[in-house]
Amino acid sequence: MVFPFVWMISSSLKPTDEVFDADFSIIPKTFVGFSNYYSVLFEQPYLVFLANSMIVCLGILSVQLLTAIPAAYALAKLKFRGSTILFGTVIASLTIPINVTSIPIYVGLVKVGLLDTYVAMMFPFFISVFAIFLFRQFFKSYPDSIIQAARIDGFSEIEIVLRLILPSAIPAIAAFSVFSFVAHWNDLYWPLIVVQSQDKMTATLAMMQYRAPFDTDYGRTFASATVVTAPMVIAFLIARRHFIRGITMTGVKG
Repeated sequence: MVFPFVWMISSSLKPTDEVFDADFSIIPKTFVGFSNYYSVLFEQPYLVFLANSMIVCLGILSVQLLTAIPAAYALAKLKFRGSTILFGTVIASLTIPINVTSIPIYVGLVKVGLLDTYVAMMFPFFISVFAIFLFRQFFKSYPDSIIQAARIDGFSEIEIVLRLILPSAIPAIAAFSVFSFVAHWNDLYWPLIVVQSQDKMTATLAMMQYRAPFDTDYGRTFASATVVTAPMVIAFLIARRHFIRGITMTGVKG
């Protein structure tokens, strides 16, 4: 598991002709790490690209949590006609990839003039059926007796969600946040379609600048990949306890 990261960092310190040398070595024969990283960080606005990725990922995650948590609570704890069919629709929606809906969404964004904006990069992912499914399974394990007691005490359903459900759902929220953040931080497909100017490029999309038709600067590409990967590794290490707890507890009836 660790070796791809070691190979990436090692390659980021090498010149292009040494990256795929037949005599592979972790330690570079010719060290050009300073040159590669200087080019990535200072010869282009890579900090702007990283900031764009952060804005997009945080924007998507915020709206996903805002919409998924109430929906999951309703499916898990409220009894209403058609809830089973609605939950089945959520499960079925998990099978629909972004590629299927990309053309109509793109046409719609063109018509309203939102191409090359943060909204265009975030819009298709505002509703996450995976988040609804994950939180619904987690909320199912929350004791109904506590919710009933809160209703008797005069709590509204919104207050129950905010004051009771959310504090207990921190592990599930942390787990989903890692999934969401990594997925959209690494996303290349959708930004490649809707981004038209350099100042709106995400960090992952900016990596393509080192690719030429017949000559790719692999040393700088791997340096760029290292810079892009580092925030995700740090975020996972910080949230790993909540992440593991959220995954192991989801779907377990308490």
